[in-house]
Amino acid sequence: MATKNIFVIGLDEFNRSHLERIRGASQYRFHGLLPLETAVHAENYDVDALLAEARSELEGFAGSVDAIVSYWDFPSSAMVPILRQWMGLPSPSLESVLMCEHKYWSRVEQTRAVPEHVPAFAAFNPFDADPLAQIDLPYPFWIKPVKAHSSQLGFHIAGRADFEAALPVIRDGIGRLATPFDTVLRYADVPAEIAPIGGHYCLAEAIISEGLQCTLEGYVQNGRTHVYGVVDSLRKGKYGSCFTRYVYPSDLPSDVTDRMKAITGRFFEHIGFDQATFNIEFFYDSDRDEIKLLEINPRISKSHSPLFELVDGASHQQVMVEVALGKDPGFPEREGRYPMAAKFMTRVYQDARVVAVPSEADIAAAHSSVPGTEIELGVEAGQHLSELLHQDPYSYEVAVIFIGGEREADLEDKYRRCIGMLPFEFDPPIEDDLYLA
Repeated sequence: MATKNIFVIGLDEFNRSHLERIRGASQYRFHGLLPLETAVHAENYDVDALLAEARSELEGFAGSVDAIVSYWDFPSSAMVPILRQWMGLPSPSLESVLMCEHKYWSRVEQTRAVPEHVPAFAAFNPFDADPLAQIDLPYPFWIKPVKAHSSQLGFHIAGRADFEAALPVIRDGIGRLATPFDTVLRYADVPAEIAPIGGHYCLAEAIISEGLQCTLEGYVQNGRTHVYGVVDSLRKGKYGSCFTRYVYPSDLPSDVTDRMKAITGRFFEHIGFDQATFNIEFFYDSDRDEIKLLEINPRISKSHSPLFELVDGASHQQVMVEVALGKDPGFPEREGRYPMAAKFMTRVYQDARVVAVPSEADIAAAHSSVPGTEIELGVEAGQHLSELLHQDPYSYEVAVIFIGGEREADLEDKYRRCIGMLPFEFDPPIEDDLYLA
């Protein structure tokens, strides 16, 4: 069988290691497409230049280009369908991807497909003289840019004072994603009712975060929606908005997740999303037996890859690659080493300078002492936490630890043992309980 060439936008070593363990990996050759520093970890994104560079590399490649994939958020997620269409590869339409990416456009389409699961919302221009006048929602509510990820520039608004405090922060930071998002919108056929709501707009939404949050991971192939895993998302912080861990498999009843799967299928059928992976986030309020749709991402969540590998025996990078190749993923179920797994996000809830981080020897010792763990540091000595990219407004993620275990108590015990072996040092000092998930 001929080797398939898989091009991965922003390929990094952590995810390369997971890709090289997927089924049939010996028959694939993984190529990085665009450097991580410019496609993902950049202060600013020149989408036209990135697309031109990627196209030149693909068209200049001596072999076959068999698939183009990415597990990163915007702009990578939006460049994938553009590049696939240029290269004649199976792809969702750019418009269907943007109906997931553009938070306002997505809400409009959700109200047409699954209206009972959508919160009240309103778009507003944060640069207008009186943007609050454009929001007809009772307090409290959340505001966020129409294009953001990792909860960036998302604020809980309990009254006018909160809104006025958030506005200058949003105005100062929104352009980093808004400007490249407006560039991507120019590549698409955007409806007249949506076109005025560009990347520099924001969305206000009624609060739906009562109850349990979860994410469905799946794919759409030949018009059929498939869900292969449900992951619970646990939160803490002042407004319950800071993720502390993802746990797989979900603890939600199957009848609830079955309803979520049906909602997901209705939405994707409505927007014509096909030949692609997704993850979709919901809240379930058990007191009201009510399901609300939070957001849809037209890609796998790389955060969940180690969880699937620990529990199911395969990273869902396999699904990403095989769907892109037009194959049936046939993803395994419960064939992994552990019955449960979690990603713990080690967070700090105040700004500080990073004085010291765990050494490679510290990390190796933790791996050896606590089986079934994988550790990624998110900071370096000398950094100020407030300068980190991709952070929510209320906390800073300094490390993530993936852990497999027998039960939830086992996961928590392993996490505390692990974090106890990882010596972080901050100035001013951080109390231990501030950064224990």
